[in-house]
Amino acid sequence: MSTPSDQAAPPSEPVVSSNDRNLAMLTHLSGFVLYVIMPLVVWLMHKDRPEKSYLTGEAKEALNFQITMLIAWVVSGILQVILIGFLLMAIVWVANLIFCVIAAAKVSADGHYRYPFTLRLVN
Repeated sequence: MSTPSDQAAPPSEPVVSSNDRNLAMLTHLSGFVLYVIMPLVVWLMHKDRPEKSYLTGEAKEALNFQITMLIAWVVSGILQVILIGFLLMAIVWVANLIFCVIAAAKVSADGHYRYPFTLRLVN
């Protein structure tokens, strides 16, 4: 026979303030303008604060995606020697723009977004 004190309460999601959600949305959205700068700054400012775990998680996700985009830009630049890099650079820029807008919209709506095709370099 189990008593109410024996049953563990299901873990609830931490309450995310609207300021944190808005900053997370701006962090994702700033990716196609500031690339790694804003996600890196947000992550570095809040990484040691446990109450900001939501914000640091979203900043890390945006930072990982922007690092992946930076690597794609470098590869595109190198491939410009054989002319395919110009097309690849345009594709990378458009993909960056689209995924940043999708991430900002998802974070604004339900709070979380995980980019596809991203190297998870920052843990």
